[in-house]
Amino acid sequence: MRKRKEAIAGYLFAAPWFVGLAIFLVWPLLQALYFSFCDYSILTEPRWIGLANYINLFQDELFYTSLFNTFFIAIFAVPGGTIMALVLAMLLNNNVKGQSFYRTFFFLPSLVPAVPLAILWAWLFNANNGVINELLRLVGIQGPNWLGDPNFSKPVIILMSIWGVGNAMVIYLAGLQEVPRHLYEAADLDGANPWQKTRNVTLPMLSPVILFNVVMGIIGGLQMFTQPFILFPGGAPARSTYLYTVYLYEQAFISLRMGYASAMGWVMFLIILVLTLIALKIGEKRVHYEGG
Repeated sequence: MRKRKEAIAGYLFAAPWFVGLAIFLVWPLLQALYFSFCDYSILTEPRWIGLANYINLFQDELFYTSLFNTFFIAIFAVPGGTIMALVLAMLLNNNVKGQSFYRTFFFLPSLVPAVPLAILWAWLFNANNGVINELLRLVGIQGPNWLGDPNFSKPVIILMSIWGVGNAMVIYLAGLQEVPRHLYEAADLDGANPWQKTRNVTLPMLSPVILFNVVMGIIGGLQMFTQPFILFPGGAPARSTYLYTVYLYEQAFISLRMGYASAMGWVMFLIILVLTLIALKIGEKRVHYEGG
């Protein structure tokens, strides 16, 4: 009887969370799934058309263009951000003078709101009077049109993504604090050099944190929207930065093809789900859990 009362009390305390989950996540997801099989423009009642949205989607050239651009950026941004965050965390984990200042300095970029950040980068990479090209002129180099050349537009987004790795860096720092010191002491007794200690002690013990950040990086990288949307209106130049999320936004809120946009959303959801499961599957053999 007592256990039953405790269970009821527990469910009551958790009820607000379950209600919020149902209202703000589960119900919108189910609605989006239903709308993806409908011709729906918000202004009219949804009309069931079956798989027509999905068939049209896989025949849409812009769908493949936006998907390619998104994957191209994510393929470089996710590993680059992971490596940069890990390297910074390992450097900042050492006891050096001004350690708190350096940690704050490298974490600050991740706190800058997305819109001001995009405006800042537009100023930095301006072809005529941007800071980057002005610095290049000082050494006799004519800087390119970073924001107007298809060959440089994607690298700008990748650099911007790698620049804001402060959140991942903090998580790596927390993980490094949990690496048992006696493992390093044993490695020292065996005559291991710094690279051997990193490879055989640090990375294996940090592997669960690396897996977590990689999964979060995949999810975030494939849903990148604000900075490209502001920096490169309409996917300019030459659709080289026309990302999947930008195309979805235009279909939903400009063309008012909400059913089509819902189908796009569910396709991206399935892509992220598959990639996440693949990452977790790979991690089963390569991730070391202490005490496991």
